[in-house]
Amino acid sequence: MKKIYLDYAATTPCDPEVLAAMEPYFFEKFGNASSLYALGQEAKAAVENVRSALASFLGASPDEIVFTSGGSESDNQAIKGVADALEKKGNHIITTAIEHHAISEPCKFLEKYGFKVTVVGVDQYGRVAPEDIKKAITDKTILISVMHANNEIGTIQPIAKIGSIAREKGIYFHTDAVQTVGHIPVNVNELNVDLLSLSAHKFYGPKGVGALYIRKGTRVDTFLHGGDQEKGRRASTHNTPGIVGLGKAIELCAKNMAEESKVQIVLRDKLIKEIPAAISEVRLNGHSSERLPNNVNFSIKYIEGESMLLNLDMLGIACSTGSACTSSSLEPSHVLLAIGLPAEIAHGSLRITIGRWTTQEEIGYLLDNLPKVVAKLRAMSPLYEKK
Repeated sequence: MKKIYLDYAATTPCDPEVLAAMEPYFFEKFGNASSLYALGQEAKAAVENVRSALASFLGASPDEIVFTSGGSESDNQAIKGVADALEKKGNHIITTAIEHHAISEPCKFLEKYGFKVTVVGVDQYGRVAPEDIKKAITDKTILISVMHANNEIGTIQPIAKIGSIAREKGIYFHTDAVQTVGHIPVNVNELNVDLLSLSAHKFYGPKGVGALYIRKGTRVDTFLHGGDQEKGRRASTHNTPGIVGLGKAIELCAKNMAEESKVQIVLRDKLIKEIPAAISEVRLNGHSSERLPNNVNFSIKYIEGESMLLNLDMLGIACSTGSACTSSSLEPSHVLLAIGLPAEIAHGSLRITIGRWTTQEEIGYLLDNLPKVVAKLRAMSPLYEKK
């Protein structure tokens, strides 16, 4: 049976070059980066080299990079760290209705302790209007957090414009860039952000390692307490192999991202054109042009998304109905509800995300089989019969 992976937004395979770069740091160069002897200093040098490389990739300074365990930790440190640092100044946070749970859940947590959270809505394409963010600002606002691109529908937000508003008002601005770093250009100065989250496993690096960019002068309290690693900003022994893998992954993205994006856009647009042509009553979710180069999300009427995924899986095709972090939930996607879809249609969503190793042949195989799967499921649907 064919094995076709089309869920790159959930996680990416580790590039073989990344794995090769990491391997010596498990066996030969395994020292603790906080140790003073040569083996430890060798590990420390590797960590600092990656810090400089990542900073250069983002347009930042090395001392503005804090290594973390991934996107969720970075998001939590940004949200809770700013809240703790500035609680005497204000208690108001602004975010959007389509954020990842790594943002929305920390915000809900802070509400238990007296913080006020304003959740700004989006339009039918999943775009937030900068003017709506501006209207939500009060004299108690201390942080705005808007994701760079949505993990489910791929819509890219007008981050630079929102950042300009935040800067004009003297408010910290955070973006969850987990889906964009390594896939489209990300420069912290062009985006006008003070904090930015990223995760290595979304751009062909290992799981369990990420980073938080913190602009110099931004007040963020320590989130993980213990040792004085990361200049006291994040305790825990450095995951040196993971950090080295992150660095190699960034190096490969810097080299290949522009060409990969061109290839992926061709495959993406082929899906956007041919799936609605082959299957009736299909809706494209997300913005038609301001979207990630590798993301396609459809709602297909009169079928259940989970059944569709299981049938595709039996054919060797791995796709998703939305965020991998909520795949066990029976609730419809909060993102699709936020863009105005009824729950019954939101339940029939299919997210296809392509990547470095996706081929025309694999896309062709999906296009050959998806209409058959939909026809089979619709034949069993009482809703489709009543249409």
